[in-house]
Amino acid sequence: MTSTTTPTLTAVPVPTRALSAARTTATAARVLRQLRHDPRTIALMLLVPCVMLVLLRYVFDSSPRTFDNIGASLLGIFPLITMFLVTSIATLRERTSGTLERLLAMPLGKGDLIAGYALAFGALAIVQSALATGLALWILGLKVTGSAWLLLLVALLDALLGTALGLFVSAFAASEFQAVQFMPAVIFPQLLLCGLFTPRSRMHPVLEAVSDVLPMSYAVDGMNQVMRHTDVTATFVRDVLVVAGCALLVLGLGAATLRRRTA
Repeated sequence: MTSTTTPTLTAVPVPTRALSAARTTATAARVLRQLRHDPRTIALMLLVPCVMLVLLRYVFDSSPRTFDNIGASLLGIFPLITMFLVTSIATLRERTSGTLERLLAMPLGKGDLIAGYALAFGALAIVQSALATGLALWILGLKVTGSAWLLLLVALLDALLGTALGLFVSAFAASEFQAVQFMPAVIFPQLLLCGLFTPRSRMHPVLEAVSDVLPMSYAVDGMNQVMRHTDVTATFVRDVLVVAGCALLVLGLGAATLRRRTA
């Protein structure tokens, strides 16, 4: 008698692909091509922060010093908010339309995908930050003690942080309306506690402690460092590193939310 044994089938995990520059740039180019056909989204990203700064300047037309005091802070906050809103909605469209699922079915790593999105929106963030900074300094007359390049650096990091937050929260929304609903939960508390309305040291100790772990607090503080100091301070370096580190951390969390469905 011959005995036969049924072979045991073992599930072989799909190997994690290393980050590829070619796949990342190809993803970024595809996202930019799609955005090129959406002029309203481009206008929202590039023009809205500039329009808001102009409105702010002339709201305080009789008190230009007030504009100088809060203009730099809002120069970082406006790009963060607009990039958060646009990125969360645009990424959600990819998820709900099935595009994201088809991309994940291809030999494309999650890191490539999230880095490609970040690269595409980051390129727009550079343009956005340059427009807003140039407008504030050379047209609206915002006075800063430090270098304009440092102001641009913080504005750019704030926009990238907004991009990272938008990519992350899009995983938890089922519709564009829900994506917008995340703004009160993610952005508004940071806006209230970042030190824009009152110094964080004057807040209730509990709120001050909460503000110490919110990235927008360091974004605003970095802008204020440029406003007050001619040289790069240790506090400025800390603020820049915290904002950049938070952006990278949230991008990593955004990559972790991507799931590949297999049969």
